[in-house]
Amino acid sequence: MQFAERVKQLPPYLFVGISRAIAEKKKQGIDVISFGIGDPDIPTPYTVIEELKKSSEISANHRYPETEGLPEYRASVAKFYKNRFGVDLDPESQIINLIGAKEGIAHAPLCFIDPGDIAICPNPAYPVYEIGTMFAGGECHMVNLEESKNYLLDPADIPSDIAKKAKILWINYPNNPTGACADISYFENIINFCKQYDIALLHDACYTEVTFDGYIAPSILEVDGAMDICMEFHSLSKTANMTGWRVGTAVGNTEMINALMRVKSNIDSGLPQAIQQMGISAFNLSKDWLFHNNEIYRKRRDKIVNVLNSIGVKTSTPKAGLYIWTPIPDGFTSAEFATKLLEEVNVVVTPGNGYGSAGEGYIRLSLTIPDDQIDEGLNRLSKFRINS
Repeated sequence: MQFAERVKQLPPYLFVGISRAIAEKKKQGIDVISFGIGDPDIPTPYTVIEELKKSSEISANHRYPETEGLPEYRASVAKFYKNRFGVDLDPESQIINLIGAKEGIAHAPLCFIDPGDIAICPNPAYPVYEIGTMFAGGECHMVNLEESKNYLLDPADIPSDIAKKAKILWINYPNNPTGACADISYFENIINFCKQYDIALLHDACYTEVTFDGYIAPSILEVDGAMDICMEFHSLSKTANMTGWRVGTAVGNTEMINALMRVKSNIDSGLPQAIQQMGISAFNLSKDWLFHNNEIYRKRRDKIVNVLNSIGVKTSTPKAGLYIWTPIPDGFTSAEFATKLLEEVNVVVTPGNGYGSAGEGYIRLSLTIPDDQIDEGLNRLSKFRINS
């Protein structure tokens, strides 16, 4: 039996290895605290679950959904974008539902990339940008995100010969894994660059609603002219603790949305309609609910940052996202330091090089574990000695 080259070249998904490491420890009877995976432990809101219960009894929702999504779902996305970002979207042509943002991000390169084409991708980054490009037969030109530049992808770091050949450029703010944030002036700059070279600009905006300390994250579509060249991906996974329900959306340029709809209509049958109804409910969650939810993460963030700094792992405080991204002490690789933490204090963190070569020298810790486990994990970390 012969498998396709794309499968042979496919690296294991980052968190599979983490899960296996945890399972091996558990086989040994060892309790492990994992800061590895960004999967909210806080339940999906009660009102959203109630909507699913009600919608699941509607017989029309037992049939195939439409690829682009229920009109009511798309209308709720348009309302959200108008109220939250001041952006007007046409629900008929500028919005499509996704089976989680990951699915849309993975399929988007199929809209633009032919074999041998180039996608410009950040490094470190969510691995799916690169994998989706590879599945489409393309190649990634990686642009390092540097701490000295606040982890903003700098168009000046892209050679002109690459820019002339590139079909798409990925950005992601608030950023996973670094927690970096971008402002409107940055978005204006990157849009102008993409227009200059006729590059489709794809923005992963899945963390815009997970913010702290009064920070409000913008949408790239707030920029004049963004709709000419941009498609933005949004998700309720982290916003409303709905990772298991897979509710996402892509919005933006009409032709880009139409291309994604055509790709998806030949691959999947859309998001189940009862779950779309959940999404409608989640898009209407109150600001008070969102603030309370984010406050839980903020308190966890502050605890983790304080303990890391106390043991000599110099850590700054992110304004957004569900992760702490921090450089490790000299003398270790990311994997070596993560292994040391696992072996000595039974705490799991994600090595930064899992997000790309530029992530070497860093680790990522997630805020999405229950408070009692956070406290136990930090108690263990507080006893860790770097030079032991």
